[in-house]
Amino acid sequence: MTTTTPTPALVSQRAAQRLPRMALLLFCAAYLLPGLFDRDPWRHADVTAFGYMLSLAREAGDTWLPTIGGLRGDGALFPYTLGAAAIRLFGEWIGPAFAARLPFAALLAGTLAFTWYSCYHLARTEAAQPLPFAFGGEASPTDYARAIADGALLALIATLGLLQLGHETTPELAQLFATALFMHALAISTTRRLWAGIEAALALVMLAASGAPTMGLGFAIGALAVSLRSSYPMARALVPWLVGGAILAAATGTALGAWRVRLESPSSLLQLPQLLIWFTWPTWPMALWTLWRWRKHLQHRHIAVPCVLAGVALIACAGMGGSDRALMLGLPALAVLAAFALPTLQRSVSAAIDWFSVAFFSALAIVIWVVYAALQTGMPAKTAANVARLVPGYPGSFSWIALGFAVAATLAWLLLVRWRTGRHRPVLWKSLVLPAGGLSLCWLLAMTLLLPVLDYARSYRVLIDRLAQHVPTDACIATVGLRTSQIAAMEYHGGWRVEIDDALPPGGRAASGCEFLMLPVRRATTDDGLRRPGWQLIARERLPTDRTEQTAVYRRSAVATAR
Repeated sequence: MTTTTPTPALVSQRAAQRLPRMALLLFCAAYLLPGLFDRDPWRHADVTAFGYMLSLAREAGDTWLPTIGGLRGDGALFPYTLGAAAIRLFGEWIGPAFAARLPFAALLAGTLAFTWYSCYHLARTEAAQPLPFAFGGEASPTDYARAIADGALLALIATLGLLQLGHETTPELAQLFATALFMHALAISTTRRLWAGIEAALALVMLAASGAPTMGLGFAIGALAVSLRSSYPMARALVPWLVGGAILAAATGTALGAWRVRLESPSSLLQLPQLLIWFTWPTWPMALWTLWRWRKHLQHRHIAVPCVLAGVALIACAGMGGSDRALMLGLPALAVLAAFALPTLQRSVSAAIDWFSVAFFSALAIVIWVVYAALQTGMPAKTAANVARLVPGYPGSFSWIALGFAVAATLAWLLLVRWRTGRHRPVLWKSLVLPAGGLSLCWLLAMTLLLPVLDYARSYRVLIDRLAQHVPTDACIATVGLRTSQIAAMEYHGGWRVEIDDALPPGGRAASGCEFLMLPVRRATTDDGLRRPGWQLIARERLPTDRTEQTAVYRRSAVATAR
């Protein structure tokens, strides 16, 4: 696209140096790998999605309808099939839970890769190029695009909202990958028409098959608006692919029963600003700065494409009452927008980002190390007492391997801080090195030093082990009112056959023929208030970290069995 409006970017060749590839790969590895190993599926969405994958892998339900306790899934067949295939291939050797996480780690890696390449191709467009110098020395288009793309990848890694949700085995991660793929299709549509069309149609169908056909249609409409207004003939040639992909996505969503249109009350929007501030940090202030500094270029592709995708995700988040999982789909686009702020940041702003990152993440790392010391030695005594109160009954655990990785990561952080605060050439991506490195450090420390206690607190394993003292393996259990996540954990950890008995009224008999019955009850409820005709209350168990809710275990009485 030809533009008569000068760009606000003024970048020298020295400032356009790319981040060393080994350092970039280490950043990605430190972000991707922690949390992948040696843990159970966590409450609630993580273990629920895993339950549907396990159902498909064991062929417990229909091929098109994975079930948990006989309850059908939400239509996200694509991610469930991915997890089920990994369980069938590798579950016997490495365990079903670890096997199911492998394809989702690949999806997160793909999201990072497509975000980098999307930003790279958008930065190569003519309107995104920096101003030429009077006597030469400006950044070359390729080097400039690589440096901007490095900044986009660092911005995505540094985003707080992606940290936990991006490491779960849930359909939303497949949706995130499809969104990054769709953004890449739009980015390359000016140079690679066929590949762009295939990627765009595939991404829309993938969104529908992952339980988000409405988001797919929203992205398609936004992309149509951008493509129709483009001056690039090859970009306008993407329109038939977008229309065809939208039709296929709608058909896929209908076939899988994945349409979910949920509008919350306007009062729920009051929490939206708070969610936006922390969930999209630090990309949102940089994205706003980009929109301001590039305000005369809003119709150009490098601003319009990520702006449209982020806008669709924001509208979906608002319509769903502040859904963080809907907002997560806009994070790659926000990272690209944030990257285009880098050429226009003043040194004082860059220094403020650096010192805030050093102070915040160093303090957070110190807190993690103090908690770890309290878990291992009991000192400081106050910290150890607080941990014991939050996770009562935690037996303790120690690993030399985890400690070694944590020490190495801490030393790497100190070296990174020393490098960043030294006198080095001003490069575009420097302002995002410390935010991305600090968040990766804290995530790695948490997933090594604190992983055993976090797994103890967030897994259902402890509760299932307690319930297994009263219920034999392979037993049939009727349930009413239990969370789907707990039912999935009962099927996986306990090996029980679970039936959801919706016909059981309060105080009534169960229509199921199962020998055992489990119900959620308030901890303050007395045993007299838990009596049910035909059932004998044999136990009440709870998660160590849950102080309000228990699971009541019943056994069918002899009189009821005789009948």
